[in-house]
Parts: sequence; C-alpha cells; structure tokens
Amino acid sequence: MSWRSSSGLTSRRSTPPIPGASAYRGLPPVRLDGGTSHRIGSGIGPHFGGSRRQRLRGALRQVFGSGSPLWRLDWILLLAVLALTLIGTLLVWAATSTTGVSGSDPYLTKAILNIAIGLVLMGGVSLLDYRQLRLYAPIVLAIACLGLIVVLMPLGHFTEPVNGAKSWITLPGGFQIEPSEYAKLSVVLVGAIILGELRPGETRPGFKALAKTVALAAVPLVLVVAEPDLGVTILLIALLFGMIALSGVRLRWLAALAVAAAIGILAVVKLHLLKAYQINRLTSFLHPSQNPQSTGYSAEQSKIAISSGGLFGQGLFHGQLIAGGFVPEKQTDFIFAVAGEEIGFVGCIIIIALLALVLFRAIRIAARADDQFGMLVAAGIAIWFAVQSFINIGMTIGIMPVTGLPLPFVSYGGSAIFADMIAIGALQAVHRHRSVFA
Repeated sequence: MSWRSSSGLTSRRSTPPIPGASAYRGLPPVRLDGGTSHRIGSGIGPHFGGSRRQRLRGALRQVFGSGSPLWRLDWILLLAVLALTLIGTLLVWAATSTTGVSGSDPYLTKAILNIAIGLVLMGGVSLLDYRQLRLYAPIVLAIACLGLIVVLMPLGHFTEPVNGAKSWITLPGGFQIEPSEYAKLSVVLVGAIILGELRPGETRPGFKALAKTVALAAVPLVLVVAEPDLGVTILLIALLFGMIALSGVRLRWLAALAVAAAIGILAVVKLHLLKAYQINRLTSFLHPSQNPQSTGYSAEQSKIAISSGGLFGQGLFHGQLIAGGFVPEKQTDFIFAVAGEEIGFVGCIIIIALLALVLFRAIRIAARADDQFGMLVAAGIAIWFAVQSFINIGMTIGIMPVTGLPLPFVSYGGSAIFADMIAIGALQAVHRHRSVFA
C-alpha cells in the first residue's frame, strides 16, 4: 500500500503515521507482567523465553508476594504451634536421653522427623480451598475406620496390645500408626458436612441431619470402644456433643441425645463392659494414695515430679525423678510432668498459654468463617484441642483419670502430631478463605 509524502513522492517502504501518535511521545516503555520493561515489538516478555532470573523473580513473587497464600495465613496460630513443637521436642529429648546433651537420642531423631512430616501435611492442607475438605471427609472416615478394623484383627506382632489396648499398627523400622487419632479428624469433618448443610428456609439442622451425624460418628466410636481406648472414647463423645450443640439444633433434641448417652453409659457399667483396669483408672485418681503401687502410681509420681520443679525447674536433663524412671510414659502421656520438674512452674504456664493461644485463634477463625461448614470445622478442632489438653494436663496433676491422651503438639508420637498438624492446616484453610468484610 502506497502513500504520498509531504514532498509529493510516492513510497512503499515507509510506514504510514499512526493517528494521534504524537500524544504518546515521551511516555516510558510498556511494562509487561509487572516486571522488566519491554518496548512494543522489541522482543519477547518474561513468559516467552525471558531470562532465568526474570522467571525466578516472577515465581518468588507468586510465592511470597502480597497476594500469595502465605500472606493470608494466620501467622500467630502458626508461630504458637511451632513454639509448642519446639518445647515438646526439647522435653522429649530431656525425658528420653540417657547421655545428656552430648549424646544422640533415637527418640529425638524420630520426633524431629515426625514434626517435619507434620509440617508438610499442614502446608498441603492449608493451601486447599476449605470447601474441598468436603470431598476428602468421606475418605478420611473410611481410612480411619479401616485402620481401626485392622487394629482389632489378630495380625500377630503387628497389632499386639499395649497397656491392655490394641490401638497401634506396628510397621517396619520401629514406626507405629494409631488410627484412633484420625478418627477424631473424621468426626470433625463428617459432622461439619452434615450439620453445616442447611436446606432452603432452614436456620438450624433438622432431626434427619442430627440422626445421620450420630449414626456416622458411631461407627468409629464403637470401633474405638472395642480396642478399648477410653481416652479417645471420651474425646469423641465430647467432640460430637460439642459440634451438635454449636450447630444450633433444638434444645429438646440435644437433651434427648444427652439422656440417651447417659443411658448408654449406665448400660456399660451395669453390663460390666469396661475392663477392670479401666474402672480402676477412672476411680483411682480420686484416691491415688490408697493404691500407690498400681493404678495410682503414675498420677502420684507425676504430681511429685511437678511439685519438685519449683518456680523455674531443675533444668533440662537434670530432673531426678524423670532421669530415675519414676514417671512412666514420660515422653508421651506424662510429658507435662517432665515440664513441671525440668522447666518449672514458669515453663508450664508458657505451655498452657501457648495452648490457650491456639484455642483462641481457632475460635476466632470459627467466628469469622464464611459459612456453617467452616465454622463447625474450626469449632470442632477447637473442642478437640481443648478437651484433650485439659484431660492430659488434668491427669498429670491428679484431677482427671489417666486415660492415655497425649498433649497436643508437645507429646512424642507420629500419628498424634500428624493428625494435629492436619487439623491446623484445616484451620488455616478456613482462615484463608474468610470474607474480606468478616
């Protein structure tokens, strides 16, 4: 296409002037992808063969930029959890090491490995849209129930009873899986799904939703009772009641459920379905001095260890009762006794304060959730951690029966820390997708 120049000559090689082009003279070059400057027609942008440094810079902006998922995490909750795991690791090391600070400890190595795997699981779950948890809830329930069934099967040394209960599946390499830990998570997710789905016009769950929730939660509950695991049984019942109460069901249905639970407990006692050692555990904490050599021994030695720590404790690796082996299950169920003797009253208060901070952030996330499902997930996890922490600390100071529940994030254990970290990831997922104006 030809055009006539001002000199009157015709040219086919020159480009015709762009209308209004003079208005764009002096403007800075166009910036593509918010980064390196590129003039139009000068080359290719960073997405089409740009330098490796530019691509790396763009990837880092996606991960750490202001709009990335990391900025939407609840960092106070995360820091509280990391602080608890750090304290727990030190306490486990102090409780199990026989050579002091200088020696290696297999428990310490496994504890660090468990925490690392748990953090990966937490990170993966926290990046999910919390509504995707609905898809995984039935899978978690099925895996938990399958694991509980496997525990009850006679598989030789793979499912040998420990302290009178068949709760673990032993794997090669010294690792164990405790399916009842994941039963807690399954009850939270399944209960949140059913109680959180309101029909059009409904303001609270109906009787069908209530019955369905109880029926599905009863499956892992019955399997846990069959192990038998008294601590997890108490926790699952408290968890179920708490979530149903927070869902807003009618009070008469909640009262009827409470009456049914009371009748069930009475039937268990009258039919002598509890083992003798479980009955002794439930009653010995009331009068531990009457039987200090058997069921009351653990609680009595725990109280002595805690009281001997004083205000600031005897120091890590310097607890005489812990080092002497007087406190049983010191790295798991009675880790709080280790804290009392070695880091004292101040250390115990720090642990309790960090646990309280975790609960506060969970309740805050529940209050700001977008819908009832998110609220129930966060509230259920808060109930889980609150009840378990109260029972564990209570049994070490003699106000609760010894039931074998670990202290969240502090006690040694693979399955427990994995389940706890997955729960924190679910809290982060609900927090990240809250409404802007909530």
